[in-house]
Amino acid sequence: MAKDGPNWDGLLKWSIANSDGTRPTRNLSEEDKRWFMEAMQSQTVDVIKRMKEITMVMQTPEQVLEAQGVTAADIEDMLDELQEHVESIDMANDLHSIGGLVPLLGYLKNSHANIRAKAAEVVSTIVQNNPRSQQLVMEANGLEPLLSNFASDPDVTVRTKALGAISSLIRHNKPGIAAFRLANGYAALRDAVGADSARFQRKALNLIQYLLHENHSDCNVVNELGLPRVMLHLALSEDAEVREAALRGLIELARDKTGGSNGGLGEEDEKLKQILEERIKGISLMSPEDLGAAREERQLVDSLWSTCYKDPSSLREKGLLSLPGEDDPPPDVASKHFEPPLRGWAANHTGDSKPSVKKQEAPLLLGPSPPN
Repeated sequence: MAKDGPNWDGLLKWSIANSDGTRPTRNLSEEDKRWFMEAMQSQTVDVIKRMKEITMVMQTPEQVLEAQGVTAADIEDMLDELQEHVESIDMANDLHSIGGLVPLLGYLKNSHANIRAKAAEVVSTIVQNNPRSQQLVMEANGLEPLLSNFASDPDVTVRTKALGAISSLIRHNKPGIAAFRLANGYAALRDAVGADSARFQRKALNLIQYLLHENHSDCNVVNELGLPRVMLHLALSEDAEVREAALRGLIELARDKTGGSNGGLGEEDEKLKQILEERIKGISLMSPEDLGAAREERQLVDSLWSTCYKDPSSLREKGLLSLPGEDDPPPDVASKHFEPPLRGWAANHTGDSKPSVKKQEAPLLLGPSPPN
């Protein structure tokens, strides 16, 4: 408990008294050293040691944990803690070395939806911008349960979190992209963009845009699945971020040179023009505040129009593509508050690659079995 922790006021006063520059440095007594180290160590935890403890819990069968009184909420808290640890790339890679990656992937099949969702979130953190962990997850067949949850889990949050993990896993990962295609991932994306959840739709549209940008030959697959028509519909969504994501995907399709005059949107030309004209009209009626918030959408609408019809959209004529002051650099409102030495220290300061964190109570260490 906090009241039983070290005397932080005393620690601060001791630090100031021994480093204020008003007296020569002196050798610390053994008692001072011991007191200081105990105060600091009481507030830190060995991350690797704690990850090993978490791994031990993840390796324990669910029925044994239940017999020990460990609840699904406890497991979620544990996974929250693990996610904080693996935000460090070194820690993420170390999870496999200590045997924690495979049982984590096993949690993707847990009977509790919240645990399946949280496990996918931790996997996403582990593999994001981390080629080594991407490879390790692929080698552990981690893509398979993620695809299963994404495509067919009855809980939309689980599906959304699994999609987020898949996106992180296959980004800049050619073997991952190939495996996603072979597993009929585009069909699952088609179902996702037709879901009722705007967040799920956004994630699916963003992945479609990324995949098309990486390989325009996938435009043929997208067209065969009827995705352009769904994306056109979503370009009129009430959710601004869904509209933007749909427009980005449509631009990739329009840039495909194998699909006729309008690229991969040739068969939808009339519908496309109607939708763009409708969005231009909607943008024209926006208040100044809404226009500012819709900056990216304005640019996307104009870009898609220009790509398809080889002329600027009427947003340019109306002066709505670039509003006054939008291209100006943001004002420097912070630098004057910092002295150069502090700025230099911040620029050069790097954290420990094996960070320690504030100690939290470890809720999941197993205790003795309850009496029969």
